[in-house]
Amino acid sequence: MKRRNFFQFAAAGAAAATRPARAAPTTTPSRSVLFHAGTQQGHSPDVLRAMSAFGLKHICSGVISARLDEKWSVDSLSRFREQVESFGLSLAMVPLPMPSVTINKASYPNILLGKSPERDREIDEIGAMIRNAGKAGIPSMKYNLTYLGVVRSGYTPGRGGARSSTFVFETATVDPRVFEMVQGDDDMMWERIEYFLKRIVPVAEEAKVRIACHPNDPGMPKGGFHGVPSVLSSVEGLKKFVGIAASPYHGLNFCQGTVCEMLDHPAKEIPDVIRYFGSRKKIFNVHLRNILGHRLNFREAFPDEGDIDFLECARVYREVGYDGMLMPDHAPQIEGDKSGLAFAFEIGYIQAIIQTVRSEA
Repeated sequence: MKRRNFFQFAAAGAAAATRPARAAPTTTPSRSVLFHAGTQQGHSPDVLRAMSAFGLKHICSGVISARLDEKWSVDSLSRFREQVESFGLSLAMVPLPMPSVTINKASYPNILLGKSPERDREIDEIGAMIRNAGKAGIPSMKYNLTYLGVVRSGYTPGRGGARSSTFVFETATVDPRVFEMVQGDDDMMWERIEYFLKRIVPVAEEAKVRIACHPNDPGMPKGGFHGVPSVLSSVEGLKKFVGIAASPYHGLNFCQGTVCEMLDHPAKEIPDVIRYFGSRKKIFNVHLRNILGHRLNFREAFPDEGDIDFLECARVYREVGYDGMLMPDHAPQIEGDKSGLAFAFEIGYIQAIIQTVRSEA
């Protein structure tokens, strides 16, 4: 299902469903609930109107432009922010044009390919976008650092016949051009990530814009995918990443679904992973997505049918004082649906989880 189709919101009522909660943690968190529901389903007037009707106050927009152009000017970004605000919403985050696509489709490929002088020129353009966003009053931006994009094996039937995106390492495929373009190991990828961060994090600090990197999706073995490195596809890799160019403006677009895909026992392990990054204030945004399965073998699922208890996770986000958005991410594809029912369901589910945690406070 394409996110841009989400704005049809007739399915709002479907989102009231919720799963039975597991037992509350033995240690009651002492903090108030600071996080809130958000979305990344675009920014057309219909989407903004629907989000306002759903009770959201914060959004991440869709892509502004794939290259540095007039849409990235301070005036254009300011007008864009004001347009979002006219619907009673805050433009909390915008994506940099560094999406989770294979390197052959990237707008700024040389940041990770390491080709000079193109690499420095591309980093300078990303820096200009961050500076202008800061001047326009936009507080955070998200991005990806990946060669592989989102790697999957295909789809399997899920609840009600919905198509669930699936990953089985042995059967997964990726565009063969990636293997032609990327020649190197984990050390090579780390060198290019560090080169980027050492130059772009000071820009983010100057602009007072938090930049949030999405993990590599999905979790991969050491060495990556058949020789293509994917160093941000493990919890240890993410720990190393946040330690580079240490700054309060450098952190994670914490895709909980992707992180669960890195774990052998996701339901047991994810609370402590949230605690690690959340207690260090390295979680700038949260994508809530559920899975059935584990590292190297899983399928995506609706929030109430997966292995992960969102309510338990929300209690941990409260515990660590997380203050950003919880937003839907991927959703199973419902046959015949053209209006975005799955994402409407997910937003309602997240709102219910937040209401429950607030009531506990």
